[in-house]
Amino acid sequence: MENLALIDSFSEFKDDKQIDRVTLMAILEDVFRNALKKKYGSDDNFDIIVNPDKGDLEIWRNRIVVADGEVEDPNEEISLSAARKIEPDFEIGEDVSEEVKLIDLGRRSILALRQNLISKIHEHDNTIIYKQFKDLEGEIYTAEVHHIRHRAVILLDDEGNEIILPKEKQIPSDFFRKGDNVRGIIESVDLKGNKPTIIMSRANPVFLEKLFEQEIPEVFDGLITVKKVVRIPGEKAKVAVDSYDDRIDPVGACVGMKGSRIHGIVRELGNENIDVINYTTNLNLYITRALSPAKVTSIKIDEAKKRAEVILRPEEVSKAIGRGGHNIRLAGQLTGYEIDVLREGAEEDVELTEFSDEIEGWIIQEFHKIGLDTAKSVLEHDINDLVKRTDLEEETIRDVINILKEEFEE
Repeated sequence: MENLALIDSFSEFKDDKQIDRVTLMAILEDVFRNALKKKYGSDDNFDIIVNPDKGDLEIWRNRIVVADGEVEDPNEEISLSAARKIEPDFEIGEDVSEEVKLIDLGRRSILALRQNLISKIHEHDNTIIYKQFKDLEGEIYTAEVHHIRHRAVILLDDEGNEIILPKEKQIPSDFFRKGDNVRGIIESVDLKGNKPTIIMSRANPVFLEKLFEQEIPEVFDGLITVKKVVRIPGEKAKVAVDSYDDRIDPVGACVGMKGSRIHGIVRELGNENIDVINYTTNLNLYITRALSPAKVTSIKIDEAKKRAEVILRPEEVSKAIGRGGHNIRLAGQLTGYEIDVLREGAEEDVELTEFSDEIEGWIIQEFHKIGLDTAKSVLEHDINDLVKRTDLEEETIRDVINILKEEFEE
């Protein structure tokens, strides 16, 4: 009972840690063997008998009886007179088994045992947590905001596991308060030392893909396949979807009546603009769809260089490029092709970069930002419109227009 009381005192926290009795006893045996090695130099001649049902264990030391005065290793040998104090009929050469009481290890050793046991159980718990979350990589998970730091939000789940949502893994418009529930994907799980580091992401394209699975039944059931997702978090995304059943319109099913199905996803992503397009193996058609909402006139593809030259009417160019160049950049990522946009009649036009001797580079860059990269594309726009759409002064724009007009007047 002496051992049992001590073990119970060691394991009093096991219920909080949700560790089963059998695992606890295995950890206890390992801890005690380490203690025996420290005290006696070796644990090879010790038997540890574990009784998980009772929550008890016994420690027995086995030694050989030698003649008095001939003991060379007191851990493995015992003198005849000492052996006969245990049993009076022992003879030289026989094996003696003597139970070791935990209290015999000394108070200091018992305190060290307890600390070692706590450490081992934490290590065991961390391994379990690591394996649990490693299996959840790439899956949606929900946790509560516990602490907000400058570079990360610290979340806790229902079991008290800490999950980190770094600033760069958040959507730019994300704003959290303590106690808020946050959804994201488990992006990575690593063991640093013995502690698992769990990273959540809301900016990863996989998060959007998993939201489609969660919110759209046909995707969850496998009737619609999400072929590829590309994102500029919080700004714009493009999702290519396909269905093996010709009776199902994959885009219509994902968007829903008046956008009813995709509305929840858009809201979750901070009003991210999501274009859902039909996937196709027809590359010309795929690139055309990827540039939506722009209407493409014609496409010339160089498969070897992975480039596509797209011809559009002048009024469609800014749609193809999109605000901040987001639309054309995502279309390129979705299709895997670098897309060059040309206007119809561009052979009679002149690139703005040709005027770099007369127009400063930063001014040309301002026009590029809104999809205007040729002289005619700028001249087609009203001055007031250009003032609104760029960060340029009216006087600067008038100077540029005068320079461009001179080119065509010549």
